[in-house]
This record gives sequence, structure tokens and C-alpha cells, in this order.
Amino acid sequence: MRYNYDYKRKAVELYRQGFWPDTPDGINTDNFHNTIRIWAKIEKSCGPDALRHKEHNKDWTPEDRYALVARVLAGESNKNVACSAGINDGQLNQWVHKYKIYGYNGLIPKKKGRKSKNFDMKKVGTRKPPKPNESEYEELIRLRAENEYMKAEIEVIKKEIALREEKEAARLKAKKQRSSKNSAPKDSN
Repeated sequence: MRYNYDYKRKAVELYRQGFWPDTPDGINTDNFHNTIRIWAKIEKSCGPDALRHKEHNKDWTPEDRYALVARVLAGESNKNVACSAGINDGQLNQWVHKYKIYGYNGLIPKKKGRKSKNFDMKKVGTRKPPKPNESEYEELIRLRAENEYMKAEIEVIKKEIALREEKEAARLKAKKQRSSKNSAPKDSN
């Protein structure tokens, strides 16, 4: 459930006076009281404006994330660090988990969403390859000449193989004809 700023302020004031506001319908009383305690901690550490809904989420840099993770790893409570930063303790727990697995690189935000299916199609014609410098150009000419030489060499080898196969086929055909002549029944007059 999303609560507005005024409701949060009134709930925190009642909590500080020693009272609890009425629990909304469909909400567990213990969870609601815990939420009010968290609001009170956030207001105490970050000021009353921290209870306002933001227009957009804060973009946490990897350095900011690391500073919070380092505090947790140094022994501070996950909830206390999260409250002082004004974020959910579950989010901080994810950052700590990623840091333990991937190190600092785990704190760097990744792109979200599915990759484009036609990625190559979009890039066709938009980017020209860089012009090679003189030594690269000379190497390119040399490699192209070497490539042509190898292609010609492969063609010669293919032709040699074809000729050998033709000769072998002709030899087998001749042998077969000779054996058929020898096995033909002889006339006895």
C-alpha cells in the first residue's frame, strides 16, 4: 500500500508520542508497526523530506553503492545503513550479495531488457570502418596477395586430385573390361 506524505508524518508523530495509528484494512498490524518504526528512523536520520515520494528513483553510482556496502561489511546493521541512506534494506542486501560474488563490478548497473533482434540490421551502413594507416595498408595488400596465391594453389591441388581420380576410374574400367573378356565363354568348335 502506498501512503502519502501527510499520513506518514502523522503516523510518526503518534509513534513518538507513544501511540499507534489505526491499522489499515488488509494490513498485518505487526508489519504496519514495523513500517512506522522505519519511517521514524528515516525521518530522524535524513529529515522529514525523506518521507516524500520521489519523482524518480535516485541513480546510485557504483562509488555510492560501495560506500554503503563497505559500512555493512564493516559490521554496521543492514537496516541501520539502509535507513540512514533512505533506501529499502532489501535493495542494500542485494548490493552486498552482488559485491560478495562479483566484487566492485557487481555494483555497476547493467542494461535491462531484451536485446534487439535486428541489431545487425540497424547498424548496416551507419558506421564506416576506419581508414588503415600506411603500415596496415601495406599489410592488407600483402595479405590479399597471399590470399590469392593460396586460392590458386588450392585450385591446382583440386585439379590434380580430379585428374588422379579420372586416371584411377579409367584404370578400373579397363581392368573390368579385361576381366570380362577373359571370363567370356570360349567357343569350342
